[in-house]
Amino acid sequence: MQATVRTFDPATRAGTVLVDDGVELSYDADALTGTGLRHLRLGQRVQIEVDGSGPTTRVRSLRIYTLRE
Repeated sequence: MQATVRTFDPATRAGTVLVDDGVELSYDADALTGTGLRHLRLGQRVQIEVDGSGPTTRVRSLRIYTLRE
């Protein structure tokens, strides 16, 4: 699923993304674990994987959209 970085706190490495359908989801530093990412820019496009649905949805992993494995 694609999203846009809405907020990012460099101290905690947590923030929020805005999914393309307008839903705002939060993420914590665990979502960046193993990605090598140290910083995200506001407005940056990202690829996310989520757990749960509805109000319990949380971002499990996040990576920059243009980076391919």
